[in-house]
Amino acid sequence: MKCVEECVVRQMLCTEQECKFWIDYPEDLNCTLISIEKHGAMPLVEVGKRIGVSHVRIKQIQDKAIKKMNKKMIDML
Repeated sequence: MKCVEECVVRQMLCTEQECKFWIDYPEDLNCTLISIEKHGAMPLVEVGKRIGVSHVRIKQIQDKAIKKMNKKMIDML
């Protein structure tokens, strides 16, 4: 995305709060895409820290997403 490149080159915080990738986490320039690029896969604690929820809540969201994906796979068969 163009805004990601701009933030990385200028080392400036993203200010586009309406962007679906924006997070309130200045250490990663307020961008989930930059965060993923810098850190790769992260523990649930780190993900929770970045979006402002507990690691337990992240685990609940992860479990629900996996359950949905499994159901979709079964429905496709």
